[in-house]
Amino acid sequence: MIKQEFLESLNAYTSDSEQQLAMWSEIEKNYSEPNRHYHNLAHLNSILTELKIHQDKFSNWDAIVFAIVYHDFVYNTSESNNEEQSAEVAIKRLNLISFPEKLTTFCSHLILATKNHESSDRETNLFTDADLSILGSDAEAYQTYTRQIRLEYSIFPDLVYNPGRKKVLTRFLNMKSIYKTKEFSDKYELTGRANLQTELSALHI
Repeated sequence: MIKQEFLESLNAYTSDSEQQLAMWSEIEKNYSEPNRHYHNLAHLNSILTELKIHQDKFSNWDAIVFAIVYHDFVYNTSESNNEEQSAEVAIKRLNLISFPEKLTTFCSHLILATKNHESSDRETNLFTDADLSILGSDAEAYQTYTRQIRLEYSIFPDLVYNPGRKKVLTRFLNMKSIYKTKEFSDKYELTGRANLQTELSALHI
């Protein structure tokens, strides 16, 4: 699904099929790394599904598609600058296809916004809300998500992981609203808060 969407967006800027497939293969390889239990291609498909419904609300859909595929391109749980590195890769790759500079900058902005998920312009808010849609999923899906995240951080013992996870959960729960747009808040806010609170209560600290 995300592959087809990405190739369709690419086609507007390069007709070189070898270049298109090379760009996709690089993305597929990164998101298929064995350490990616949650931040993988399924995550990209999920974001695409969430945002496709709101496609007409974006000024440039291609920029959104490119931001989706590159937002977790670099994912190393022992580093704190994954978003910055991913944005840098996006800029380099989009320059290769002469994607408009203004839109490349916007794409980079969207990727960087997934670092802290703070309120921004409407399009950015829709993008970051979609990135957090898993928080408002049903209990079973949320439990699967928490297990996958724990596996991604398996290099850290509970003594290190649990306090860090508590900090993340508490930060979201202290937000006035986890979701910045009415579209996502109406759909996921209540369930999301319940899920976060349940996970927080289960942490052994």
